[in-house]
Amino acid sequence: MKIYSPAFNNNGYIPKKYTCDGLDIPPPLNFSGIPNGTVSLVLIMKDPDAPHGTFIHWLIWNIPPDVTGFPEGEDTPYPQGRNGFNITGYGGPCPPKGST
Repeated sequence: MKIYSPAFNNNGYIPKKYTCDGLDIPPPLNFSGIPNGTVSLVLIMKDPDAPHGTFIHWLIWNIPPDVTGFPEGEDTPYPQGRNGFNITGYGGPCPPKGST
């Protein structure tokens, strides 16, 4: 299975509009190669290099296997959990000042 955003390269910088310094909206995401027989998907967007340990930016579950992605800024109809900012939904990267 492949999950990617057409808005930035793998391991590249996330554009400012998807961060706390910008619009803080979710980037567009595309899913492909979902295995046959999949019942539902879970998306966990996390930062393993955050200063205080792994940080969850977005948690969504019960995504049907026929969903092929989310457009930019979409508020999904699927259940979402609390992120590392202790809010439900997307919370974009927000690195400490002076870091990238």
